[in-house]
Amino acid sequence: MKQGSFRAFWLILMTAVAVSFTFGDENTSQLESVILDSFDGDSGYTWRIQGSKFATQVGDEEYPRITYAATWPTQIFGQNEDGKELKSLGVWGKFDRRGYNWIDIYPTGGSAEDGAETEEGAPAEIPMPGRSQILDIWVWGSNLNYQLEAYVRDYRGIVHTLPMGSIHFTGWRNMKVSIPRTIPQSKRILPRLTGLTFVKFRIWTGPTEQVNNFYIYFDQLKLLTDTFETHYDGEELADPKKVQEFWSGGENN
Repeated sequence: MKQGSFRAFWLILMTAVAVSFTFGDENTSQLESVILDSFDGDSGYTWRIQGSKFATQVGDEEYPRITYAATWPTQIFGQNEDGKELKSLGVWGKFDRRGYNWIDIYPTGGSAEDGAETEEGAPAEIPMPGRSQILDIWVWGSNLNYQLEAYVRDYRGIVHTLPMGSIHFTGWRNMKVSIPRTIPQSKRILPRLTGLTFVKFRIWTGPTEQVNNFYIYFDQLKLLTDTFETHYDGEELADPKKVQEFWSGGENN
C-alpha cells in the first residue's frame, strides 16, 4: 500500500472512531413507552382549548368547550372491572361557517424545570424524555373529515408540526406519528441530550365538512422513546440543576 493511501486509510478510521464515541448514544437503544398524560387527572396538567375566528358564541355560551369525561377505549381498559377512575379528554366544537377552522388543545399547569409552578392558565409544555421516536394517542371520531396535528418544540425553540392524519373514522382508534430524525434531540457539546417538549394538538376542519356541532375525545397520550445514555466520569457537572446549585450563591459561595 502506498504511503499516501495508508495515511488516508488511518484518517478515515480515526474519524469513524471519533464519531462513534461522540454520537454513540444515537446508535444504542433502550426503548420505553412513557405516558405523557392519561387524562385521568393525575398528571398535574389541566388542558385548555381555543378556537379560530368563526367559533360559535351564543350569549354566554362559547365554543369550543373541553371536559373530562368518564369514558375510555375498551381496547385498552376493557370494561374497567377494577373500577379505576378512568377519564378521557372531550372536545365539543361548533363553528358558524365551514372552511379551514381550527381548534387548539394545549396543556397548562404542571411545573417548570426548576420546580416552580407555572402561572395558572398559562401554556405549560410537557417534557418528552429521551430521544422521542413515536408519539401516539387514542382518538374517538364520529366520521368527520377533519385532520389532527401535533406540535413539538426542540431545544432551539423551533416548533415542528407533526401531521397525525385524518379522524375520518368512527369510534376509538390509535393514531401515531414518527418523530422525524431531522428534528434535533441531541448536540455535540454537553449536555448532549436535548429532549423535545409537547406543545399542543390542533384539529383542522375540512373545507366542505359540517362544523355546526361535533364531539371528539382523546385518551392515553404516549411516547415511545430511547432513554439510553452513556455514563461518564463527572456527568453530574452537565446536569443543569446541579450547575444551578453550584453557581446560584455568587462568587464566594
